[in-house]
Amino acid sequence: MSKSLNPITSINSTYSRKQVEDHEVDLAALESRVVSIGEVGASLTSDQKYFILQRLNYDNLINLEDLPATATFMIEKIEHLEISEAVEILQEVIEEFDDDFNFPEGDLDLIKRLLALAPLNEGRDVKSKLEVQLNSKKLDEKTSPSLEENYQEESNNLGEKEFESQEIVDWNLQVRLEAALNAYYSPYPEVRAVTEPFDDPKIPCETLRAYVIGIVWLGIGAFINQYFSQRQPSISLSANVAQVFLYPSGLLWYYVFPDVTVPLGKFSFRLNPGPWTYKEQMFATIIYTIANGNQYIAYNIYTQKVKLFYGNTWVTWGYQVLLSLSTNFMGFGFAGILRRFACYPVKAIWPTVLPTLALNRALLSPDRKENINGWTISRYNYFFTLFGASFLYFWIPDYLFQALSTFNWMTWIKPDNFNLAMITGSVSGLGFNPVPTFDFNILLFNSPLVYPWYTQAYTIAGMLIAFPIICAIYWTNSKWAGYLPINSNGLWDNTGKPYSVRKVLDEKGLFDQKKYDLYGPPFYTAANLVVYGTFFAMYPFTVFYESIIRWRVIKNIFTQVYETIKDYRKPILETMNDPHCRMMSRYKEVPEWCFIVVLVISIVLGILCVELFPTNTPVWAIFFAVGINFVFLIPLNLLASSTGFIFGLNVLVELIIGYALPGNSQALMIIKAFGYNIDGQAQNYVIDQKMAHYAKIPPRALFRGQILAVFVGSFIGLAVMNWQISSMADICQPHNKQKFTCPSPRTYFSASVIWGTIGPKRVFGGLYPVLQYCFLIGFLLVFPAVAFKWYAPRQWSRNFQPSIFMGGFLNYAPYNLSYYTGGAYLSFTFMYYIKKKYLTWWERYNFLSYAGIEAGIAFSSIIIFFAVQYHDKSISWWGNNVMYAGIDGGNAPQSRLFATEDAPDGYFGPRVGHFP
Repeated sequence: MSKSLNPITSINSTYSRKQVEDHEVDLAALESRVVSIGEVGASLTSDQKYFILQRLNYDNLINLEDLPATATFMIEKIEHLEISEAVEILQEVIEEFDDDFNFPEGDLDLIKRLLALAPLNEGRDVKSKLEVQLNSKKLDEKTSPSLEENYQEESNNLGEKEFESQEIVDWNLQVRLEAALNAYYSPYPEVRAVTEPFDDPKIPCETLRAYVIGIVWLGIGAFINQYFSQRQPSISLSANVAQVFLYPSGLLWYYVFPDVTVPLGKFSFRLNPGPWTYKEQMFATIIYTIANGNQYIAYNIYTQKVKLFYGNTWVTWGYQVLLSLSTNFMGFGFAGILRRFACYPVKAIWPTVLPTLALNRALLSPDRKENINGWTISRYNYFFTLFGASFLYFWIPDYLFQALSTFNWMTWIKPDNFNLAMITGSVSGLGFNPVPTFDFNILLFNSPLVYPWYTQAYTIAGMLIAFPIICAIYWTNSKWAGYLPINSNGLWDNTGKPYSVRKVLDEKGLFDQKKYDLYGPPFYTAANLVVYGTFFAMYPFTVFYESIIRWRVIKNIFTQVYETIKDYRKPILETMNDPHCRMMSRYKEVPEWCFIVVLVISIVLGILCVELFPTNTPVWAIFFAVGINFVFLIPLNLLASSTGFIFGLNVLVELIIGYALPGNSQALMIIKAFGYNIDGQAQNYVIDQKMAHYAKIPPRALFRGQILAVFVGSFIGLAVMNWQISSMADICQPHNKQKFTCPSPRTYFSASVIWGTIGPKRVFGGLYPVLQYCFLIGFLLVFPAVAFKWYAPRQWSRNFQPSIFMGGFLNYAPYNLSYYTGGAYLSFTFMYYIKKKYLTWWERYNFLSYAGIEAGIAFSSIIIFFAVQYHDKSISWWGNNVMYAGIDGGNAPQSRLFATEDAPDGYFGPRVGHFP
């Protein structure tokens, strides 16, 4: 049988993990026929091969005569891996991952114990090579002697019982096995669950059909996602939902179109290059995901155009196009810089991409029958079963019995009890409720089946600590908070009414001192004060803490940048040693100058935007936005790529611009769009790059696809915004019947008023002087946090994430605990308990569970909205009315005190004539 048809010989072997060819296969040949366990690993015993399957979580295969391609590949690599090279690999693993909180602690301990036995098993000459701190626990007394006596003998009963993965039973096998997992696969089980340890460069990817299908669904997704982005909670057609439609679209193309070559000279292409592939599916999905990242400048457009906010008539289509293209492509340009340390490094997991990859694998990769804890359902059938169940179930909490969604049951006890509503309420209160919802749209709000358990735990812990602080501010009426709602993100005047910014602006939209002296300053709610104070503390804390803790990583980054500048022709991927980078080094990279050109063009568009329209924005402010991102780019993205926790530079930018351009809310909003988008949009593009990295999409194909998608998606998003603003009644009103309350633009508007129109000098100097000390508090907290991380017992400090803990404080105003509590339960169940006790089940079904539920919700919610909500066909009964019947639902005053009754002269705050 020729190599092209022989499954075993189709696995390339150069016997060097550093050669890209050693990571490649001919996938068509590898899957051309079934491969039995007896055909692979000729020098290994059947028990050893079974042990490998167990470690790879394939020991539940019903038929060992039909091995998965991954198992075949890994057994072959383990067999041919030299002991000396395996030891070298594991030494590198200890050096790189010893302080990595995502690396499984049990696996790390096993590797240390394997290295501790290396001199015994490999010979004295290895002893001098070991430069590893043996901090692992002592070997079990019953295990160690038997290893010393029988280390050269193969185990004859490995297949007769289930061994713990961290138990040493065959040193020679296990040292190669653990080394191969890290050198050919991934050190992280969550990544191994959704990727393959090999690549086939011949698989079609950037095809005409992938472009057409991706762009068509990009248009549909951009419309739906932008339309529902201003709803609370929002509805989105995620990448997981898109794949449900991309997959049959690809199959339909394959069956309908003929396989003909369209002659275009050098650019000739096949109309139908065979079956729809997983690479084409991922390429089309990445094109689509541009629609899933709502443009940050949407906040500008809504805030500037909606009459409830500024109502600017000069915000024309030309201004919007320039602002949209400049901000979006500026982020894209910075993505080229980010990829070096936020995409390519193995530690940059980006958890949010894992469900999408899991679904792609379920739809397009062959599935072998397994019995996992009694579960024999295939991944494909599991996803669609869950998708259907989620689609049907969501009709209940979203339409038929809406109280199950907003399950503020504690307020039902006494709907007119103000304190009860503010403490436990899900609508207007703080959401302190142990069972807040049965709606999976809310249960999945913080991606509990995606982010690591420690991320959810620190988030909910931060929210629980912030809760009594908010209560203390409110019930002590500190800074007049008792005259306002407790958890709103709006701004209020000194009579307790929504603040009207037009009352303090002149005809040019600039601050008018005389009008201000008559009207007065705006006021924050108690929750919003805590949110802003936390933001100010987080910036110095995160930058200094992450820079200190990850100083080696940052040092390596700057070293790589220097080496790249010195040898700019050398591809970045060739400097990386992990298996996925090694596989991707097969493909040509995008030159740095391509991203620089995009960045320069976007800056020019930004200059045109602020110069051609009455924005009151100086050109230097754009360069300021570029510069500030260089300072914060590395620490923020290192944190985000490993934990999934993301926060932007929007608050810091508005503070600095508020000082630099006082009284100019228009300039603040525009520069804030630039300041945030550079980092925020760059993160979105880097996340797509990581998805492509795992799926082995060629970088240049990805670059072309993203450029096209950003351009098309920008115009579609703008069209939807303008249509929505002009045609939807009561858009952004607090009690919009269809829940289009615009939570993010409302926050954006509030920030523009207090930091732009009023200015930080008045805020810090008169209204809320305590906020300025939050910067110092954040800086001082760095020292005890670093000390704890370095010197506390390892079992406490390894997963210590103070930045995420502080981030929990940010999740109020307008959201509350009810959006996170249920998700914390799910996270503990799936990301901690099931992952620890039933890893095989978790690897196979966890991310598919998230993808299936999310897809069902999205599809169902869109059907429900257009079928029975757009033209109101609501069902009025107790189960749909009870959650809005009392104070929590807005049917009574939302403040504890009333200015007209409880405040001197009928208003609170500084006295007239003494406004700050």
